[in-house]
Amino acid sequence: MPAHKNQPLKSFRGAHDESVHAPSFRSVLFLDPLPNYDIETLEAPACLSDLNLDQVIDSVIEGRDDDNLKPYFYLPLKTVDAVNYRYEVLRDLENPTLREHVHSFVEEMRQIRACRAKSEKLYYKRQEQSWFLDEVDTYCGAITELCRALMRSDLSSRGFRGLCGYLAHYVESEGFKTLVANTRKLKSDLKATTYSLSINGRRITVSGYNSEPDYGADVLRTFEKFSQCAVKDYRFNLHDPIDMNHIEAAILDRVAQLFPETFSSLEEYSGRHKDYLDSVIVTFDREVQFYLAWIGYIERFKQKGLAFCYPLVSDRSKAVYGSEVFDLALAARLIPQNARVVTNDFVLEGSERIFVVSGPNQGGKTTFARSFGQLHYLASIGCTVPGTAAHLFLFDRLFTHFEKEEGIQNKTGKLEAELIRIHDILRYATPDSILIMNESFLSTTLKDALFLSTEMMRKIIQLDMISVSVTFLDELVSMSNTTVSMVSTVDAKNPALRTFKVVRRPADGLAYAAAIADTYRLTFGSVKARILSNVRRGVTQ
Repeated sequence: MPAHKNQPLKSFRGAHDESVHAPSFRSVLFLDPLPNYDIETLEAPACLSDLNLDQVIDSVIEGRDDDNLKPYFYLPLKTVDAVNYRYEVLRDLENPTLREHVHSFVEEMRQIRACRAKSEKLYYKRQEQSWFLDEVDTYCGAITELCRALMRSDLSSRGFRGLCGYLAHYVESEGFKTLVANTRKLKSDLKATTYSLSINGRRITVSGYNSEPDYGADVLRTFEKFSQCAVKDYRFNLHDPIDMNHIEAAILDRVAQLFPETFSSLEEYSGRHKDYLDSVIVTFDREVQFYLAWIGYIERFKQKGLAFCYPLVSDRSKAVYGSEVFDLALAARLIPQNARVVTNDFVLEGSERIFVVSGPNQGGKTTFARSFGQLHYLASIGCTVPGTAAHLFLFDRLFTHFEKEEGIQNKTGKLEAELIRIHDILRYATPDSILIMNESFLSTTLKDALFLSTEMMRKIIQLDMISVSVTFLDELVSMSNTTVSMVSTVDAKNPALRTFKVVRRPADGLAYAAAIADTYRLTFGSVKARILSNVRRGVTQ
């Protein structure tokens, strides 16, 4: 099971852990069985950069670097039930009250980790023990309050209901009850510890408190009259190091001699409960932030009127559709500029498998292809997807083939590099894969590009694989009844203006050229008329 990046999982298995008798819950992210490999070693799938999902993920986890959430975004799920398991949890977290309780728990666990990280740097042992006591007290309170909140909530997801059962068992376990009781008693004993300091020059005497007068209260009363009117504040902040200085440490040592039983209990407590953190709870603390991060990220889009939905996901039907979908990475750049985000629809039904997308340059073709890939990938990791409705296919692998910059370190030509990448894709692709291609084979002649694209399309058709191909080759549309033509449109009144809408209709690339030529009076008839007019006026061209 995954653990926090800065805390090895083995350090969280305490002696009081009774998980063998607890409910079988283990994760809010994964159905059993859990991944049988180290999730921390996962690298980003190659398709993420082509789809600009690497930018999206970076934005989603911004400010959560300590939680190391990226690996969870790098692991597409393999079953529909695993995807639905996450969607159930997300739906429960739509309840703002539950979400607030979970957020509070996460923040308290964050404080615990921060406290532990700082306490490990402390020099004086007694101070470290005191910090440890506060850390455990925060943990006990956070667990108890989260358990109460879950038991009061109307939970529908298997994930949260499993967690609720686990916590209910955990807080009633003898180990946790003992931890809470020991913590409360020790804090009470320390609070009851009182002593007196007698300061005479450079000499400090520590002794028991014998009802001596509180001079501090007298000093405050004396100076109280000076605070009755508003005055300029001359105070300034001094740097307060977390470490005790040697004088404070020496005083504390003398206090420990006055109360040996209490401080002996503190030392024994720190050793006995050093592994107090429960592994399942620590894992939940990290995993639930996957959901909180996603919910927080998409809120900015919802506030601008953009919709997100829970798609229907299938690993059998290749009939897919999307309504009012959009490129999430592009939308993230447009929203701060108050620019309009264009949405599109798509549908494949029956034997249809391949979108062939054509149209004018800079018309939204690549954006459409990216949004198609983004939706399928986001659904595969159990995230809601951009759009009002969607039915998507759960792939085994998602491949992308986008044009790459030709680097000087590449000893092969651009075309050869493309062919090698295509060969590798087709080598591993299966009927359950998805392939997104963006203007492949631009580096060769039209004749060769048509030949190579045709051969590749035949292989895709043979595999019965879902695919999107952005191309300038209209001939690819008519290769099979599995292909569907999608065209990026232009303004009807001004063909030079792109609408960025991609619609289902036959490819007619020449129509754009004719419309633009007509708009700028560059048709044969217009040019001939202007020449004749100039000749009549005696103007030589």
